[in-house]
Amino acid sequence: MKIVLLESLGISQELLDSYVKPLREQGHEFAAYERNDDPAVQIEEAKDADILIIANMPLKGEVINACPNLKYINVAFTGVDHVDLEAAKAKGVKVSNASGYSTVAVAELTIAMILDLLRYVPQVDAACRAGGTKAGFIGAELEGKTVGLIGTGAIGHRVAELVHAFGAKVIAYNGFSHKADTELIKYVPLKELMEQSDIVSLHCPVTDQSRGMINAETLSYMKPTAFLVNEARGPVVDSQALADALNSGKIAGAGIDVFENEPPLDTNHPLLHSKNTIVTPHVAFATKESMEKRAVIVFDNIDAYMAGNQKNVIL
Repeated sequence: MKIVLLESLGISQELLDSYVKPLREQGHEFAAYERNDDPAVQIEEAKDADILIIANMPLKGEVINACPNLKYINVAFTGVDHVDLEAAKAKGVKVSNASGYSTVAVAELTIAMILDLLRYVPQVDAACRAGGTKAGFIGAELEGKTVGLIGTGAIGHRVAELVHAFGAKVIAYNGFSHKADTELIKYVPLKELMEQSDIVSLHCPVTDQSRGMINAETLSYMKPTAFLVNEARGPVVDSQALADALNSGKIAGAGIDVFENEPPLDTNHPLLHSKNTIVTPHVAFATKESMEKRAVIVFDNIDAYMAGNQKNVIL
């Protein structure tokens, strides 16, 4: 089989070679390329592939359809909304993801965002560098706050554990599945969650149900002292509505790692100019440890697929 990696896995060449060596010894061909989002370039690189490996690079149907031998897409990412799954399904192409590799990384950056917002870290950093003081920037503690989670899969559950360790109360939206309350998490309707939470943290995939669910109406339910953190997927949030809520003081601040499109962003993006907003260029998943975990999952997926025992099944 020909296996084509269309973008870096974020690991050293030495480590990549160690994973590729057994495949080559089995007679398989392996080719690796740097990321290029141009479908024409992707088609040229992938045209003979039996197996494609991508991370969060968009993979359109025209690329999938232009690969006559393609049998399996191995997505080195948790979300798969950047892959044309309808095209893959129509062509009979199997799809797996790398679920679980970034649980710790994303949860930890979520905590960092929450603490930075509560303690005005960007503002006091700027004030200190400019010769100022803490005046006007007396922060708040996470202990005793209510954290509302939208999405309680592996990442959301890990965030729940971490904020609970700080002494926060955890509630979660009950609309995605019918999970029972636990000692850690109480499930509530969305309006109730938005009204009660001091911090709303998003950890859900993009679906028809979740797309745009954080909008002018749902934001209007939040406390003026509350913060929103999005480490999930950009399209879950209406960015202009969020910017308007921040600029008008309807909510106190936001920490945003994901947007409608992958960074680099248009410099006019509303969240780049909204009040008390921390923005990062989709880095929540990116740690040295998570990249190494991801590589293990990716090549384990290939071995399992070749053995007829596909893992982490999307299609």
